[in-house]
Amino acid sequence: MNYHSIENIELIDIPKIIDPKGRGNLSVIEKDCLPYTIKRVYYLYDVPSDSYRGGHAHKEQLECLIALSGSFNVILDDGHSKKTVTLNKPDKGLLINTGIWRELENFSSGSICLVLSSGEFLEEDYIRSYEDFLLIKRR
Repeated sequence: MNYHSIENIELIDIPKIIDPKGRGNLSVIEKDCLPYTIKRVYYLYDVPSDSYRGGHAHKEQLECLIALSGSFNVILDDGHSKKTVTLNKPDKGLLINTGIWRELENFSSGSICLVLSSGEFLEEDYIRSYEDFLLIKRR
């Protein structure tokens, strides 16, 4: 596993096209927007405000999280430091490297979290125990 830190986590701009007639905006994610090929797309919705999602890290998979609607917090942890990022704009994506523990919480009503992943679902890629995560990070 790569030993990334939360210092490498970045918000990326997703191109936004503003309609000159005031009919709304359009954002586009194409091949040069992310540093990887998208192999899986999924989204979280109807998450109660007092619930949390995530609670894992990936060994190989990269992910970009986007708040398509509403807002939520992403708590990032590299085993040494923690950082909270609030996502609330559909033209901003949070690019999460491998080896970063993430938890999503504080979902606003109607929020939708889009996830663009570099890999298809593979259970072996997940670290689901925080204790195991800390052991791996300290090797």
